[in-house]
Amino acid sequence: MASDSSPETGPVATEPRRTPPVPVKILVAGGFGVGKTTTVATVSEIAPLTTEARMTSAGIGVDDNALVPGKTTTTVAMDFGRITIDDSLKLYIFGTPGQDRFGFMWNDLAKGALGALVLVDDRRLDDCFAAVDYFERMGLPFVVGVNRFDGGHEHDVDTIRWALAIDPKVPIVEMDARKFLSVRDAILVMLHKALEAAQARAGRPDAAAS
Repeated sequence: MASDSSPETGPVATEPRRTPPVPVKILVAGGFGVGKTTTVATVSEIAPLTTEARMTSAGIGVDDNALVPGKTTTTVAMDFGRITIDDSLKLYIFGTPGQDRFGFMWNDLAKGALGALVLVDDRRLDDCFAAVDYFERMGLPFVVGVNRFDGGHEHDVDTIRWALAIDPKVPIVEMDARKFLSVRDAILVMLHKALEAAQARAGRPDAAAS
């Protein structure tokens, strides 16, 4: 058996083998044009993978960009980014497509996800029902992030909760998809919510406080 030593230097210290970081999958979801691609790009430590395609006549009457007139592309499959929390945890972020005709991607993207950040544009609350309803039916922990476009403030948080019939246990946070710290804080709230849900399922409801 080989020895970790030599006549000149004596025993050679070997570094302990590091445990690879745990991969955690989270989703950024919401309706058309709410800022999902921007959110992923803002917080990702790697160049994000996007599947943006130019909007065409196929979206006329389907994709309402009246309140986002500068939007000329749309996600047709997913966005992907990554965040390293520390040596033990990496977050893999998947942004969902916003249009109903690409909704078949949602089930695949949601498999194995720990939780979701559901983005809301409070100028177009009707577009947000589908995403909120989807995660409620799935039973996947989620947090609602109200993306304040250019400082816009159409409705307060209590009004949004009432209008979308969001359960009081679901956190609602105000954020700006273009600002790293704002997106980071929203994701941390979502991770805490997912941790609470996991601990409750394990019969440890009191452990979330730690």
